[in-house]
Amino acid sequence: MSLTPKQRVDQIVENGLCTGCGLCQAAAGEHLIRVEKGTSGYLVPIVSDDIDHVTADLVHRVCPGVHPVGLPTNLIATDTKVDNVWGPWRRMARTWAGDAHQRHVGATAGVLTALACYLLTSKQVDFILHAKPHTTEPSFGEMHISTTPEEVLQGSGSRYGPTAPLIAIEKVLERNQTFAFIGKPCDLAGLRNYAEEDERVNELVKFWLTPVCGGYLPPDSTDAFYRRMGVEPEQVTGLRYRGHGCPGPTRITTEEKVVDAHYLDFWGDDESMWDMPFRCKVCPDGIGEAADIAAADTWVLGSPNREDSATDLGTNAVIARTTVGTTLLAEASAAGALVIERDITPDHMSIYQTHQMQKKYAAWPRYQGLQDAGRLFPNAERLRIKELAAEMPDVVNAHQRQGTLDRVIAGKADQPTPKPCI
Repeated sequence: MSLTPKQRVDQIVENGLCTGCGLCQAAAGEHLIRVEKGTSGYLVPIVSDDIDHVTADLVHRVCPGVHPVGLPTNLIATDTKVDNVWGPWRRMARTWAGDAHQRHVGATAGVLTALACYLLTSKQVDFILHAKPHTTEPSFGEMHISTTPEEVLQGSGSRYGPTAPLIAIEKVLERNQTFAFIGKPCDLAGLRNYAEEDERVNELVKFWLTPVCGGYLPPDSTDAFYRRMGVEPEQVTGLRYRGHGCPGPTRITTEEKVVDAHYLDFWGDDESMWDMPFRCKVCPDGIGEAADIAAADTWVLGSPNREDSATDLGTNAVIARTTVGTTLLAEASAAGALVIERDITPDHMSIYQTHQMQKKYAAWPRYQGLQDAGRLFPNAERLRIKELAAEMPDVVNAHQRQGTLDRVIAGKADQPTPKPCI
């Protein structure tokens, strides 16, 4: 039996592939899709029965949950290096914000914050589109437009909860002003997809910036974290995930008290303890291949230790993938907005972000497991995941494939049909 247009969009959520970016609302129109907090606790599309197949086709084309993409080929210069894991790159370096305050309050070393501030002060863009802490949902993020460095700082630090930075991208484009976009790798992939539908995207988005992303915590798990810290979820008025150090305290605020936890209290002391949505577990691009510049943590094996974090000032590893990215990196360094310590290579990135390397190798056999289960699976483009799988022993690929199938059979990849949380 063929699916209705509404069922086709709902299926993205039900199969655990929605990233909550909000782009489907902007593409389809708010009269057909509203992205809001659902009964699952995630941001999900609430789809009207009036949606048609043409619009459902559009959603599937632009949705980064089912259509993750890498850098457009026309942006890959002939002398650009391409690493099978780390993708196109023109320069990799260890760096941090030149301003000590930006370095302190930003995630890791404040590089994306510093670049955003530099682009505004040098008048290379009219504004920055990024995320800041949500005004009413403390664990969430929300779309934010900054026209001054002071406004940029309101969004400094990471957001490890549901965030929809593209929910009103059509209204942003209607401003007809130039801007830089800072979002998760999947958000950038969605906007790259949308550029194929709306020519204003490439005209107005002058810089594409992203953090290397390991995923975010499911809402239920965030509530469980609050309770471990002795706070009931309904008491929380603010949540700072990281920043004010590297990684800085995870700070829970209520009307009566402030509770500081360690970053590892939030995520766990090793990768085996990380909890994240299913789509993050099968992500083919946590490394920001659609960006001009991607900024990463530099902790060996991807995690800090409790002893050094109190004194760690923070250092980012950056990947400049395009001519725009390398030019911005050089200009920001010359202006003192960034301090570049030294250049690095993909081998260094594999030490800092081992989990990203491992997940990239596992992406294609995991998608085969989804196919075996008869499920919707991401149609990844320009990300080399089949080539990476071919480098792995058959037994390893078979293990990943079967593990994903087992996860689906156990219901661990399912989400309920989207319904608004009232």
